[in-house]
Amino acid sequence: MTDFETISVDLGSDGLATLTITRPKALNALNEQVLTELSQALEDLAARDLRALIVTGEGRAFIAGADIKAMMEMSADEALTFGHLGHSVMNALQGLPFPTIAAVNGFALGGGLELALSCDLIYLSEKAKVGLPEVGLGIIPGFGGTQRLGRRIGWHHARRLVFTGATIDAAEALRIGLALEVFPADEFMDKVRDVATAIASQGPVAVRRAREVMARGAELPLEDANRAEVEAFAGLWDTADRAEGMAAFVDRRDVDFQGA
Repeated sequence: MTDFETISVDLGSDGLATLTITRPKALNALNEQVLTELSQALEDLAARDLRALIVTGEGRAFIAGADIKAMMEMSADEALTFGHLGHSVMNALQGLPFPTIAAVNGFALGGGLELALSCDLIYLSEKAKVGLPEVGLGIIPGFGGTQRLGRRIGWHHARRLVFTGATIDAAEALRIGLALEVFPADEFMDKVRDVATAIASQGPVAVRRAREVMARGAELPLEDANRAEVEAFAGLWDTADRAEGMAAFVDRRDVDFQGA
């Protein structure tokens, strides 16, 4: 793994990895360098045999948005390029072949919330604050927020948050379905790792296949999505993990998945 200046990647021996944005003095704000390094890291991670990835931020913020000072100096053409770069990173994160977990430890505003929305699962610290405040700057979310938020929590809540630019606390995010759970700050990362470990203990080929089918199916008519599911279901019969999982169940022993 390449050494980066604005992010760090911890590759565990258990198939779990943690990617951390490391600009705490800037509240981990996204600028061109952060996005470029994220793109490079995600490309590397996509090629690894991982079972889950946790994404978080260093310090008291997850990601407090894009770097506004840098954006002030952009021309419209430069803003277009910046927007495309942001979208490419969010798409790369969403397109990883294994489950991803956003561990929102603090502020997740603008691009920070958009990055969290690109993950499969979102967990919040009790201290987290989230929102899409772009309209207060005279712009709109530019890294997928106007599209992914509504698909996550429904369009009524999404419109309210986008149109008002409101920042909400963890309890409100949980109420509207933006967060799966809210954990105490002093045990937050331990709780998130427990979730990642639970995912990693399952059949990795099956988890990847389920993730793929769910992502594809969300964009298909139900009949087509169900057809994709049954094809993926039957396709797992030729895997060693399927044979091992069923044999372990019948033999009442611990399972030993190999990811094949």
